[in-house]
Amino acid sequence: MLDAATYTPRLKSQYKDQIRAALKEEFGYKNDMQIPRLDKIVLNIGCGAEAVRDSKKVKSAQEDLTAIAGQNAVVNKAKKSIAGFRVREEMPLGVKVTLRGDRMYEFLDRLITIAMPRIRDFRGVPGKSFDGRGNYAMGLKEHIVFPEINFDKVDEVWGMDIVIATTAKTDAEAKALLKHFNMPFNS
Repeated sequence: MLDAATYTPRLKSQYKDQIRAALKEEFGYKNDMQIPRLDKIVLNIGCGAEAVRDSKKVKSAQEDLTAIAGQNAVVNKAKKSIAGFRVREEMPLGVKVTLRGDRMYEFLDRLITIAMPRIRDFRGVPGKSFDGRGNYAMGLKEHIVFPEINFDKVDEVWGMDIVIATTAKTDAEAKALLKHFNMPFNS
């Protein structure tokens, strides 16, 4: 049995022990507070047209995202009515969850070591998906690559967006940080 008070996620301790020193040497930081670190990871599943036709689809997506993240997912609702898409105001359209602290490191570890190798024809993630301020965004076509999802009980396969927010000032710093976490970039 793990003691919650003494347990530290593998990637968090790796960051403290090795990655911080490597980044400080690589970029020549004078102060430890300049060293980039992970801020948060945001997961999002947009249900779109399926949610308009069947409101139970959002509930299914919420349960799946809650299982993947390990904390409750929040339902996103439409801000405006759009007649062309048959969307009314306050209609549930998707779910999201924001991970910080230990859960964030645990999720990143599972994403890199377990989920990504299970993706069909996986050749790495694009190295150009940074926003200019050190944040990385990627998408998955199928949420069933995560081991928390029981493939037999899935009624719908969802795509999901993953945004990794860092405290890095530039894309080069953020890419170096993620490379030290063994993010499999293809370029």
